[in-house]
Amino acid sequence: MARTEKPVDVVLVGFGWTSSLMGMELTEEGLEVLALERGKDRDTVPDFAYPKMADELTYGVRYKLMQRPSESTVTVRHNSNQKAVPYRSLGTFLPGDGVGGAGSHWNGHSWRPQAQELRLRSYVEENFGKEIIPDDMTIQDFGVSYEDLEPHFDFFEKVMGVSGQAGNINGKIIEGGNPFEAPRKNPYPMPALKRTLNDDMFTDAAKRAGLHPFPLPAANASEAYTNPYGMQLGPCNFCGFCERYGCINYSKASPHVCVNGALKQRKNFHYRTECNVLKVELAEDGKTATGVTYIDKKTGEKVFQPAKLVILGAYAFHNAHLMLLSGIGKPYDPVTNTGVVGKNYAYQMTGGTTLFFRDHNFNPFIGAGANATSVMDYGVEQIDFAKEGFIGGSILNAGMTNGQPIRNMPLPAGSPSWGAGWKQAVRENYGHAMSIGSHGSNMSYRDCYLSLDPNYKDEYGQPLLRMTFDWKDNDIRMTQFMKGKIEPIAQSMNPDEFRSGYKTQDSHWDVRPYQTTHNVGGAIMGTDPTTSALNPYLQSWDVHNVFVLGASAFPQNLQFNPTVLVGGLTFWAAKAIREQYLKNPGPLVKA
Repeated sequence: MARTEKPVDVVLVGFGWTSSLMGMELTEEGLEVLALERGKDRDTVPDFAYPKMADELTYGVRYKLMQRPSESTVTVRHNSNQKAVPYRSLGTFLPGDGVGGAGSHWNGHSWRPQAQELRLRSYVEENFGKEIIPDDMTIQDFGVSYEDLEPHFDFFEKVMGVSGQAGNINGKIIEGGNPFEAPRKNPYPMPALKRTLNDDMFTDAAKRAGLHPFPLPAANASEAYTNPYGMQLGPCNFCGFCERYGCINYSKASPHVCVNGALKQRKNFHYRTECNVLKVELAEDGKTATGVTYIDKKTGEKVFQPAKLVILGAYAFHNAHLMLLSGIGKPYDPVTNTGVVGKNYAYQMTGGTTLFFRDHNFNPFIGAGANATSVMDYGVEQIDFAKEGFIGGSILNAGMTNGQPIRNMPLPAGSPSWGAGWKQAVRENYGHAMSIGSHGSNMSYRDCYLSLDPNYKDEYGQPLLRMTFDWKDNDIRMTQFMKGKIEPIAQSMNPDEFRSGYKTQDSHWDVRPYQTTHNVGGAIMGTDPTTSALNPYLQSWDVHNVFVLGASAFPQNLQFNPTVLVGGLTFWAAKAIREQYLKNPGPLVKA
């Protein structure tokens, strides 16, 4: 029998960005809030302190900050005719482990969505006609507008301490910023990061091509900063240890640096680590949650934690998995195209070109996670979908994030992969390469979804989550379009050599090489309970005291990194809970 803990007002599942932010919001209402984290406790000191964290082999290659597949994994397949097999070795995506989650090891790319991305289906139908949408494409509107979310984007950027150059303040286009961004009320909290050689070279080439380069908005502090919670950040020292690492310098935004130091001081907030939540428990009528059941990994005990409000803030596919295990919402069926939980899983379409220059040394060890120059001339709002034959868009980035000699060793095509020849190629090319990358959208499709695996179970006897996904023609055409834009820019920079890597029509999703950790969908938001699991406030349509935060709510993926939209949606949901739900608990939108 499960041990029962003292009831709380709110239980948060997971303790990454979304739960940290929601914890701040709901403790301000005087609620007793408890966060349950499946991993270990982590903080800048002692876990990320120098020199321990600057260990490329331990953290960059062996993934010490990531979830271990032996403890938590999924099964994967390309289509529903295949038997899924477990994802046994980390590769294509890297879910974070412990307090802070993936917010510990990200690079800091801090993009707001373009306004039309939040109403993508309506935008496509109004401007190009519904007939251009492929029959198997299931894109939807989010159900909330950019204008609704703008104040929350603004506040989250202040919490993170984003460095950047605004391009559109209240409709006024600002020189040097992104002219294609949606209007913002305020500039970024800090000026853009200092530029490096790759930035200058790409900026010149992009301008010659008639494009509009600007500094990538970075959650890497360009100067000393104190955020609205009183948390202090120090200026980035360009050490090059961002992606896959916790920041040693209090410079990269993370839940630890920006939120948790303030949150932990609140007497009505508590958290427990190594608590693996198995299920959201429901009342007999199935319409309300009574709390969650978890395994205390320190003792092996099963524990029931009663709560009035359950908020799922775990990693994207973990949220969907918990909903399926708990019977919250109808599971999606791709054959009948009915049900909602597990629907519209999507990933990210990326590609890139690497340029080699014998006469330029880029000093790549001088890098930051979001040190890059970008162009958005080929974004979702800038492309004629009917003319080009695809739906979607991409940002182009020329970044220099690190010079780690094990992970960051680009070599020209034809270089030996081992032995004396490889050593000679490394000697000749280290520090002489830069890249131009495409970070693009990924649409959702009827046969790309999440479900419970009928064959594989975890150590607790519960079905693993099954991911059914493969690349589609639409998104391949998009990335090939971007290749056609990037390679001429690369050629104009007169490199000694360049090589490209983009998906082609015969490409299939490969879980071995890293691509991004931007998994989305499975518990999507919308305005219709027959096509979405959550209403526009991220509240379950079926169980009104369950809210689900994070990228699992995206009906398809953006052309951007998801963090700013995830944070904005969290504050949007928190506002609805504070101002509406707590006063009158029940559905915030009538089904």
